[in-house]
Amino acid sequence: MLNLILCWHFHQPDYRDADGRYQLPWTYLHAVKDYADMAAHLEAVPNQCCVVNFVPSLVEQIDDYAAQFACGELRDPLLAHLIEPDLGSLDLAARRHLVEQCFKLNHPTMLEPFPAYRRLYTLWKTVEESGMAALDYLSGQYLADLVTWYHLAWTGETVRRAHPALLALMERGEGFTLTDRRLVFDLYGSIIAGLIPRYRYLAERGQVELSSTPHSHPILPLLLDFKAARDARPHLPLPSSPAYPDGAARAVAHVEAAVASHTGHFGNPPAGFWPAEGGVSEAAIQLFSQAGVKWAASGEGVLRHSLVKAGRSLEHKPAWITTPYRRPGSDTVLFFRDDHLSDLIGFEYKGWFGTDAVRHLLHALDELRRQAPGPHPVVSIIMDGENAWECYPYNGYYFLSDLFAALTEHACIRPTTFSEYLELHPEAVQELPQLAAGSWVYGDFTTWMGDPAKNRGWDWLCAAKEAFDAVVEMLPEDEAETAEALLKSCESSDWFWWFGDYNPADAVASFDRVYRQKLKRLYQTLRIPAPDYLDTPLCRGGGAGEAGGVMRRGNA
Repeated sequence: MLNLILCWHFHQPDYRDADGRYQLPWTYLHAVKDYADMAAHLEAVPNQCCVVNFVPSLVEQIDDYAAQFACGELRDPLLAHLIEPDLGSLDLAARRHLVEQCFKLNHPTMLEPFPAYRRLYTLWKTVEESGMAALDYLSGQYLADLVTWYHLAWTGETVRRAHPALLALMERGEGFTLTDRRLVFDLYGSIIAGLIPRYRYLAERGQVELSSTPHSHPILPLLLDFKAARDARPHLPLPSSPAYPDGAARAVAHVEAAVASHTGHFGNPPAGFWPAEGGVSEAAIQLFSQAGVKWAASGEGVLRHSLVKAGRSLEHKPAWITTPYRRPGSDTVLFFRDDHLSDLIGFEYKGWFGTDAVRHLLHALDELRRQAPGPHPVVSIIMDGENAWECYPYNGYYFLSDLFAALTEHACIRPTTFSEYLELHPEAVQELPQLAAGSWVYGDFTTWMGDPAKNRGWDWLCAAKEAFDAVVEMLPEDEAETAEALLKSCESSDWFWWFGDYNPADAVASFDRVYRQKLKRLYQTLRIPAPDYLDTPLCRGGGAGEAGGVMRRGNA
């Protein structure tokens, strides 16, 4: 019997500025498309269990959106535009921003299947050739149809199928009224308000294990020690700053805040962590162990590097990828992602028929079962729970439906969770003599450090942290809390993911702008003039394809 752990990682960085205004809309869009769909797939197959990892900075934004819908005071410009009575009155800058935002999606699966939406795009490309002034030719009705279609395209497939009124709007295709737009708005509000209760119920009935991540998704090993980046890449250039100021205390703060947030939302502290980007090191695991974290997960590349350091052979992968490990002196058990199986779902199956993809995956799992030597082999498929599905037809509806149904009927594959597996098979845990510092991406930290722009971003953050340390204790309590929240957000891994010219230019510009804006507001909150360099972008981007962007493969 092969024990299979499916772990879906739900994460969005905190897109709010110090005023609580959202700079980017991805949290609420993914909530209605991906988090709602996954809940519905699980509800439809009660015998299918898995792990769902919620990052606290995401959960708290979901709370904030639910509050916005409830009170009507919207702090997300795109959401406000959805129910703006007179879109024709928008100035040119607002029009361009709205139009450009409403085409930010995966066109082959989310725009091209809908003729009416496709016509709006064709018209925009024609108008765009004439420059900014031509935006005046786009009527209020065009903008109303566009913002409605964008939200319809971002609606989860299970949501559409459960709400005939949405399908009726999609069939009509144009001429959307304010009443139509409010219908979509109200539906979004009800879905977002119900998300956390739905997952809490799935956990309470034992179908889902809910895990967490240090609060704002920081790379803990780098907060603890910049030199951790050289464990896998000995000659990697490091930031000019020798270390992150008081990084150990910041790492503890993120862990403690995560436990408190998770307990408040789901009723119990998390038994385990998917550390941000699967980032682990000796120091990070010791911190988890001291915090009572029973398990943590990382990437296959980290395990490979660790076994090589320990002089172990990598020749027979099924022998080492199907085993949980523990470092001597630590109470935290480590599981490692199977990169091949995870990347099949993340990248390869998007162009397959759902049934063919499921058949292929089950065959690969069966092969692994046959070759695994232990009595209780366990394999972990760990992946992004949101971004892959927009590249699948119907948001992965057929693949996920077929997969969950097939797994519940399979005689030799048993879906489980990390905690359940450890409860049933504690004797299966093996000692790991060495632990290499690294992440699930390539087994190293090059996605977040080493590039000149990334290192400059770290130096900017170190300077802001030094300013924070110098004055925060002299601030009034409310301002100190605001500064702490801004600092936590700036410590997120997400900004550094996007720095670097190999990433797409529009995404780099968006994340670069938000990062610099947050740092500026941090200085302002500290009552210290912001450095002039924060007025200049870190980098411009310009890359494309799988070398950059929101999705990465586990191996280079």
